[in-house]
Amino acid sequence: MKTVLSSEWLKLRSVNSTYHAIGAAALTVVLGIAWTLYVAALADERGTLRAAAPEQGFLPLVQMSLAVLGVLTITSEYATGMVRTTLVAVPKRSTLLLAKAGIIGMATFVAANAILLLTYATSRLIANGRHLGFNQVSFTDDLPMLLASGLSVTALALVGAGLGTAIRSTAGAIMSVVALLFVLPGVVTYLPAPWNTRVATLLLPNLVPQMAGERLSSRLGDGFLPPWAALAVLLAYPLVALAVGYYELRRRDA
Repeated sequence: MKTVLSSEWLKLRSVNSTYHAIGAAALTVVLGIAWTLYVAALADERGTLRAAAPEQGFLPLVQMSLAVLGVLTITSEYATGMVRTTLVAVPKRSTLLLAKAGIIGMATFVAANAILLLTYATSRLIANGRHLGFNQVSFTDDLPMLLASGLSVTALALVGAGLGTAIRSTAGAIMSVVALLFVLPGVVTYLPAPWNTRVATLLLPNLVPQMAGERLSSRLGDGFLPPWAALAVLLAYPLVALAVGYYELRRRDA
């Protein structure tokens, strides 16, 4: 297993797509700086305002960029035919998929948290005591949201890997991730109440605030999972995606 992990780590860091995906995610830092400068200028004019925290506002960019990395880790091998060589070297497909998932999870967790923490730190430094809303809370209070955000990125990257294994198409797997992240939350709003809010609590984009203890709806009993339940639902997404991917990996030839 150690040799397989080393091999997957070598493959991940030796392709340009890895750096392109992480670079796209790292644009969050630049956008966060630009956003903070903009709202700081407004605050200088108005005295105070409530603006969205940049590490939360631009979180979908980090999620989508690193989900693409998860997809490409699998589908690029199918596109080039490299998967045949990989399966000859590692005939036990469960070991191969676990190694890929482990490397993807480790890389995206570290990258996501580094990007989010850097965005957080730079925005608070630029705010410099201005009342911008998002900088009125201590780092300790913001930490659950930051950790939940980082976990959501890792979960999406693993979902991408599982879907990439099952679908074997880069475009198809990316579109599936886009549907989970952006399309389904919009569709659910058209469900009759209270099912729209109740179903929304289970959707991937809404799990981050619930893991940090925030409520999606002001109505008692609607729109809230306790943090442990939200975490369990978040973990279920990559587990299901990887299980489906493993089933398809075993069932079909490379």
